[in-house]
Amino acid sequence: MKERDIIIIGSGPAGLTAAIYCGRAGHKSLVVEGVPSGGQLLTTSEVENFPGFPDGISGPELIENMRKQAERFGAEFVMKDVTSVDFMSYPFKVNAEGDEYSARAVIISTGAKARYLDIPSVEVFKGKGISACATCDGFFYRDSILYVIGGGDTAVEEAIFLTKFAKEVNIVHRRDQLRAEKYMQDKLFENPKIHVIWDSVVLDIVGTKESGVQGLILKNVKTDEVTERPADGIFMGIGHSPATTVFKDQIVLDEKGYIICTDGAKTSVEGVFAAGDVRDPQFRQAVAAAGTGCKAAIEADRFLRDVLTK
Repeated sequence: MKERDIIIIGSGPAGLTAAIYCGRAGHKSLVVEGVPSGGQLLTTSEVENFPGFPDGISGPELIENMRKQAERFGAEFVMKDVTSVDFMSYPFKVNAEGDEYSARAVIISTGAKARYLDIPSVEVFKGKGISACATCDGFFYRDSILYVIGGGDTAVEEAIFLTKFAKEVNIVHRRDQLRAEKYMQDKLFENPKIHVIWDSVVLDIVGTKESGVQGLILKNVKTDEVTERPADGIFMGIGHSPATTVFKDQIVLDEKGYIICTDGAKTSVEGVFAAGDVRDPQFRQAVAAAGTGCKAAIEADRFLRDVLTK
C-alpha cells in the first residue's frame, strides 16, 4: 500500500492545476494520469482563450507546461488508469491497474469523453472514416468532403479546424440555429468552405469495411425528406459523457453521470473532491476546469488541516 496525502485522478488542466496547488500547500500528492494522459487539450492544436497567451498556445504545450509546474512543486505521476476506488473506508483506497494506493483526500478530475451517434454503422466505421477528434485525424482528409455532426461549440470548432485540410465541410444540425457562442458562429459563417445543413439528422452511414466511409443518409426532420450524400469522413461534435463509471457506487452522480458538487468542489463523500469537465456539463473550457482544480485543491487542503486538528 503506497500512501499519499492527496491522490488526484486525471491529468487535464483541472488535475494539473490541483496538483500545483496541492504541492504549494505542502502536500505529498500523486497524479494518476489515465491513458492517454493530458485530457482533451492534448488533442487541441491551438488554444486561443487561455489567459496569459496573447498569441495562443498549442494544447500539448500548455499541458506540458502545467505538468512541469506541478512536478516543480513535488507532484508524482503514474501513467495508469484507475480501475477501482474505495471511498467507504478511510484512508481512501485507489487501485490503478493492480497497484493500490491510499490517501487522506482524493480529487477526481477524469474529464468527459466524446459521444458518438447511436446507430450500428458508427461502430463499423470508427477509425475508418468516423472520428471524434479533428485535430487528431484532420490531416488525413486533405481535399476531402467532410461532415461534422452537431451544433454547439465542439461541432463549430471541429468544422473550422477541418477547413485547413478539406475542400468542403458540412455541419449537420437537427435544429434551425446553432448553439455555439457568437464569436465561433461568426468565424464559421465567414468561412466559404463551410456549409450548414439545417433541421437534419443522420439515419445511416454508407461505405465498406475495406474502403471506409463513402457517404451518409440524412433526414430532414421538418419535411421528412431523405437524401444520400457523398462523404469522405464524418466527425462527431455532439457532446461528451463524463468518465465516472468507476465512481458510480461510491459518490452521488446526476442523471447524466456528472459528479454533483456543493460548496465549491465537495462531493457527497467528505474528503473527496471533483474538478473539471467530470462535474461540468455546461462550460467545458480549459480555464474553467483549471479554476475548479484550484478550488478542489484548496478544499482538500482545508479538509486535511481539519483532520489533523481533530
